[in-house]
Amino acid sequence: MRQKIFRSMGVLIAASLIFFYVLIVGVMYQQLFNNMEKEVEREARYLNSALNITGIDYLDNQVMKDEGNRITLIDSGGTVLFDSSEEIHTMDNHKDRPEIIEALKKGKGSSMRFSETLRQQTFYYAFRLDNGMVIRVANTTDSVLTMIMTNMPILLVLACIILIIAMIFARWQTKSIITPINNLNLEKPLENDIYDELTPLLHRIDNQNHLIKEQLEHLNKKQEEFNAITENMREALIIINKKNTVLSMNRAAVELLNVKRGNCIEKHFLTISRNHEFQSTIEEAMSGTPSDAIVILDNKYYKIMANPVYLEGILNGCVVLMLDVTEKHRAEQMRKEFSANVSHELKTPLMSISGYAEIIKNGLVKSEDIPEFSGRIYSEATRLSSLVGDIIKLSRLDEDENTPDFEEVNLLVLAEDIKERLLTQAAKKNVELRVIGENVKVKGVRQILDEMIYNLLDNAIKYNEDNGKAGVSVIKENDTVVLSVWDTGIGIPKEHQDRIFERFYRVDKSHSRETGGTGLGLSIVKHGAYYHNADIKIDSEPLRGTKIIITFKAI
Repeated sequence: MRQKIFRSMGVLIAASLIFFYVLIVGVMYQQLFNNMEKEVEREARYLNSALNITGIDYLDNQVMKDEGNRITLIDSGGTVLFDSSEEIHTMDNHKDRPEIIEALKKGKGSSMRFSETLRQQTFYYAFRLDNGMVIRVANTTDSVLTMIMTNMPILLVLACIILIIAMIFARWQTKSIITPINNLNLEKPLENDIYDELTPLLHRIDNQNHLIKEQLEHLNKKQEEFNAITENMREALIIINKKNTVLSMNRAAVELLNVKRGNCIEKHFLTISRNHEFQSTIEEAMSGTPSDAIVILDNKYYKIMANPVYLEGILNGCVVLMLDVTEKHRAEQMRKEFSANVSHELKTPLMSISGYAEIIKNGLVKSEDIPEFSGRIYSEATRLSSLVGDIIKLSRLDEDENTPDFEEVNLLVLAEDIKERLLTQAAKKNVELRVIGENVKVKGVRQILDEMIYNLLDNAIKYNEDNGKAGVSVIKENDTVVLSVWDTGIGIPKEHQDRIFERFYRVDKSHSRETGGTGLGLSIVKHGAYYHNADIKIDSEPLRGTKIIITFKAI
């Protein structure tokens, strides 16, 4: 804008200067010509008067010495009788000259002729004398073009001086015009007190500012909502554009992939992870095909789902979602192991029952041994029944359907009841049972809580030493109720403590079979604890006993 204004002013000044020069030269030339015409006319009148009084002798005495205007005397026939500049015998007849013709007819006449060769113009003025002769006065001056060319150096010097001064002034003026515009406060345009011509523009800028502000606030709100949703997602979310550049990563993705957000944003997705399955899944999605895969990161299983994103039918990038499927994967593995274990555990007593029954059927058993074989069949059938019952209990806990309503249950009273039911079994092992604590209640399902405490106290008896002790304690600590089941038995080694709640897991399989355990008791306890949102811990050392602690929320 500055250059445009400066150029416009420069062109205007130059054009004005040229026009001014032409005008001045024209006016001066016209003034000069008028003055010359008046001078010639005045001299012609003077000579007319002098010649009428003194005759042509006046010319011989006075005019020959005059080096000013050209004076010519012509008779009525056109013959030149006197000329102040030329020899009369070399001159042609002047009767056909316009000013001579006009003077002979009207008493005076004038004309102007231009010489192409000399680039000059001559003005003639003639008077008819009383004796019929004609006196003519002529003056020659340069043409306008010749005058301009003659004075061109001076004009150019003056033009340069004027242009330099004008350009300096134009630059200063341009700066003074532009500076207020450059200093406009576009944040608050209506507060600018400058040119009235800019007022409509400033109003439009103000309206546009308000519109942009509203749009930015709307976009920021949407961005905040998007960030709030994505940042609080448990799943990792990654957005990649068509150039394979990472546009966005949520907090879960940063933590999962163990990278810094600043080192990945606007970088190639290969900077996120070098995992082959991860890269292959994204590359397939970037080719336009939805893709998914299972990857292992930090000993956890994650499902990667990459979906291409199209904009107006053109592939514009992809969205990557990573789900933690570790629990699902482990549950699937446990389900497979459970199925295999169930088959094995059911097969063992069934084979025993079938074998004993076949021996009796074939008459291979003495009559006095039949009660012993029948007892073994009964024992295996009882064990099989217990196993099926425990499997049904676990299935019900896994299903979470048609579960009983929660009620207030006094854990101390419930533990006393279970103790009474297990006194006979404890007496066989010479194990002393104790129940101590406070009368505190929790919200729960009585049947499930009963099975949990029963299994724990039953194990405390089964895996105890002769003349050992076992018991249950119930105490309230702040907002929690702590249920502890302890014994002075064989204990559990550290390497087995993380797995004892798995289905069919046994620390000592031979001892478990002797005691008739199904391997599902502690799994029922664990599922029951999760069902009641309770925490479960184990504290045990070999030969020093075991304590299992379950912490419930108090009512």
